[in-house]
Amino acid sequence: MTPRSTSGRAAAADRLARADRSRTFPPLPTRSGARGLFAESWWGSAWLDALETTALDSARLARGRTYARDGHVDTINVTPGRIVATVRGSRPRPYSAEIRLRTLSDQEWDGLLDTVAADPDRLTALLAKTLPPALADSDVRLLPGPGDLVPRCSCPDHGRPCKHAAALCFQVARLLDTDPFVLLLMRGRGERELLDALSLRNTALTARETRETRHPVPAHGRTAVYRRGSGPGTGPGPGHGEEPPAARSAHGSATVTGDAPGEQPAAAEASSRGIPARAALADRPRPPLPPPLPVPPQPGRPPALPDGDGLPFDPATLEFLAADAASRAHACVSAATPSPGAGRTALHSPFPDLPAWEDAIRLTATAHPTAGLTATTRALYRDLAEATGRTPTDVARAVAAWRQGGPEGLALLDTPWNPPAGDFDRARSALLAADLPSLRPRHNHLTDPDRGIQLRYGHDHRWYPYESEPGADDWWPAGPADPDPVAALTTLVAR
Repeated sequence: MTPRSTSGRAAAADRLARADRSRTFPPLPTRSGARGLFAESWWGSAWLDALETTALDSARLARGRTYARDGHVDTINVTPGRIVATVRGSRPRPYSAEIRLRTLSDQEWDGLLDTVAADPDRLTALLAKTLPPALADSDVRLLPGPGDLVPRCSCPDHGRPCKHAAALCFQVARLLDTDPFVLLLMRGRGERELLDALSLRNTALTARETRETRHPVPAHGRTAVYRRGSGPGTGPGPGHGEEPPAARSAHGSATVTGDAPGEQPAAAEASSRGIPARAALADRPRPPLPPPLPVPPQPGRPPALPDGDGLPFDPATLEFLAADAASRAHACVSAATPSPGAGRTALHSPFPDLPAWEDAIRLTATAHPTAGLTATTRALYRDLAEATGRTPTDVARAVAAWRQGGPEGLALLDTPWNPPAGDFDRARSALLAADLPSLRPRHNHLTDPDRGIQLRYGHDHRWYPYESEPGADDWWPAGPADPDPVAALTTLVAR
């Protein structure tokens, strides 16, 4: 084994260990009928008991319960000794709430793991996402007690805990209901790490029991049951290690008579034989995978991030990019989902590579889909104009063009082209037949400058309406594109 492969394997193991010691949970759904108990398991109730015995103000706890019930707690991140989440309060920016809990020492973990390994039922309960009561009754205090939960929050309320930290505690109780490994992670170790440690303990325990079974210490007055191939000097008959016939019949098939030298206990050899690796790893039929979940109608919105001092990034920019990533992922999944009865088709990304200017306009237009100008969009337009050497008006006009027709709408904003004459002839005839204003053709434009209306014909065979102040040459996208020039102009004239 080369040093490079050893270091690479160690680095991979280190990455897995770090990932195992950090878990992130999406926002929990709102809870109806929350006048009853908030936690359903005994260990979740013990967690809330530790919170309630520490709280100095029951009114803050009640408001925290309401915040948790109504879904004010966003994504929760759990790491050893620390739980963090953003909690939306009365202000536009959410607060960063945090709960700290002491982690266990290595010696305490050894005692806790020995308690689990001593009884297989305890490991079975853990794998079934149930906390065995023996862990709470052991010498190592796993569940928090009074004063063990240390709340913190970025809000101006100095309550202990404030309603935001209390809301986080209530939601953590719901996480504990479904997975007690969350509590073990808070105490310092991840699920995979714990299961590996328990596997090693069980292997050592099994090997020790096997050795003791193969070399038993005979008890006084007890007759051992042997099979062929036992120790030397033994032979048939009760005087040489064989049970009397009555005992054999009582044991049934578990008793094997021995009539040759060199015998060992049959049950011990059978238990240590195990399953051959070839049989365990052999191919076998597996059930089909479940069908994929349906694509949601709209992409989700990422949680709002709290303000912070000294951050290496702008929280609003990160929210902006996260919303775009969710939108792009939703579009890709929607494009890859076949319609019922359709076969597999070649997949093409709905987001081809775009130049920097076009991609910046796409981001701005899709992250803020409303057409109205707000203080946020004005600041965004100013920043984008400064970064690209344009004016804020250029940016606003380009955003309107992208919302009107995507890449084709943006291309038509500044780049005229010469379409086939037949398309224009048919469009002008249709407009005259509908008794609509006569428009002058130029390139791919049909224009009435006195009225300040214009239609632009795109490469996608759609007509894009534009408007301007009468007599001015300041054209802005106005309304959706339409394959029918009559419908596009009718909408434009009616504005």
